Amino acid sequence: MTTIPAGGVRDLRYEPEERPPPALALGLGFQFAMLTVAGIVLTPAIVVRAAGGSEDFLSWAAFAALAISGVTTTLQAVRVGRVGAGHVLLMGTSAAFIAVCVTALVEGGPGLLATLVTLSALCQFALSTRLSLLRRILTPTVCGTVIMLIPVTLMPIMFGMLTDVPEGAPPSAAPLSVIVTLLVTVGVTLRATGVVRLWAPVIGIAAGCAIAGWFGIYDTGLVAEAGWIGLPAGAWPGLDLHFGVAFWALLPAFVFVTLIGAIETIGDSVAIQRVSRRTPRATDYRVVQGAVTADGVGNLLSGLAATVPNTTYSSSVSVTDITGVASRTVGVYIGAIFVVLAFLPKFMALILAIPGPVVGAYTVVLMATLFVLGMRVVVEDGVDYRKGVVAGVGFWIGLGFQNELIFADSLGAWSGLLGNGMTAGGLASILMTLFLELSRPRPRRLRTALNGDAYPTIDAFLSEFAQGRGWSRAMRDRLRAVGEETLLTLIRREEEGPAGEERKLQVTARNDGRAAELEFVAATEKANIEDRIALLGDRVTGAEIEQEVSLRLLRHLASSVRHQQYHDTDVLTVRVEPRASA
Repeated sequence: MTTIPAGGVRDLRYEPEERPPPALALGLGFQFAMLTVAGIVLTPAIVVRAAGGSEDFLSWAAFAALAISGVTTTLQAVRVGRVGAGHVLLMGTSAAFIAVCVTALVEGGPGLLATLVTLSALCQFALSTRLSLLRRILTPTVCGTVIMLIPVTLMPIMFGMLTDVPEGAPPSAAPLSVIVTLLVTVGVTLRATGVVRLWAPVIGIAAGCAIAGWFGIYDTGLVAEAGWIGLPAGAWPGLDLHFGVAFWALLPAFVFVTLIGAIETIGDSVAIQRVSRRTPRATDYRVVQGAVTADGVGNLLSGLAATVPNTTYSSSVSVTDITGVASRTVGVYIGAIFVVLAFLPKFMALILAIPGPVVGAYTVVLMATLFVLGMRVVVEDGVDYRKGVVAGVGFWIGLGFQNELIFADSLGAWSGLLGNGMTAGGLASILMTLFLELSRPRPRRLRTALNGDAYPTIDAFLSEFAQGRGWSRAMRDRLRAVGEETLLTLIRREEEGPAGEERKLQVTARNDGRAAELEFVAATEKANIEDRIALLGDRVTGAEIEQEVSLRLLRHLASSVRHQQYHDTDVLTVRVEPRASA
């Protein structure tokens, strides 16, 4: 396990830009791929089998999912323009989409699934472009609530798979296969450490398949008939462009889950930055935007191919942290391995032949973990009584509508939309969050040019803001000083950048109890102010002395400074708290 010593430097073997020996990169790439390939292929298998789809379509969906995962994993690593994170981020099919994809296949077949996934993928491109605009609506509380509702919508399907065995199978075949899969998966997860723990799903599935094979319910004939190299038996099903009732009823649910997948990608892309550098850096939200855009490309390709959408896998962060290798070369190898495996039908058949009880038991563990992840997302954001109401009411509304316990006979045309627990609970959580945001004390805003002439306007704006809240003179002076130093810092960063049209600056001031939160939205620059503050030394010399003095004063005056860099926007949030005597 890599560690962060007291000095703040990680024991990392290779950073993203560094190239390990080819043999090491290939070996790590193979390890990454083997950890996740079963999950990538099993997710479309769960969807197609639960919806009663054909084996030919299943072979096509699994092939397309694995090939697209390979392409997008490579895209995440190499970063083409603004697409991709430039880090090792594995892409694979998303379990969050299982419930809505099953419903789409049942209601309209592969064509409807393809259309819904394709159109909902466009939301990710919009989210990536304007990532900063939704940060107050798609809060961790909302996202965590929707994540908790995913298992609620899916569990009835999974429990049905636990008894899905061929006719004439021994009565004990399904129960024993389920029990062994659960015991081994949970046991390895609870007791193993390091790399072995990451293999828990693979070990559990293998143990369950061994029991299933002993009872004769593992279809070895399917594996024997498959060729070594070739294309899937099924073909591309095309798009359904009729846009009927089923489409409009399911589109909101797909959009919700797509946004949740994007938020998961945001979390993973933030986490991978933390474990990929020897010296910790502030989060670069341009990397986050690139990761979300690549995720959108993967979902768009998945839609056009009529398979389950994909997302980033959090295991990328775990394995990178354990191995100490963050080189993007490893990501390229992983993507190439996925693509090669997609053209090996016998390998695909080996996974697709896994019987229903084993798949169901594996998914029970997966969904239980997903539920806890949703709880953790809510709790880690800090639960006060307001967030508790948003999460609790949203969850129970979703649960009630999903199980037809709330106005089941009175919904009429709304039954298709609100009958999905994720949609109903997600809408309830978002509406409550909107109400909280709109009912807060309105912030004061100022728009001006980003230059030195703006200082008197900003100074008067902050003075009036502090005076209107009855704050002390000391607090007002600190607020004005923070405004001055922040403006000077942004101006000098602007001067260091390429020449061009003058940028605009928006200053937002809101009170948070006795503290003030100032938000400066301006042009994006190459250097991160958080990093510059963290790297300040004891002595200031050279041409950058004025810049360093401003940063030092800002560090002294502000309680916290957060610099979020996006491709077209800087969001610099400064919190100012009163001194004990203020």
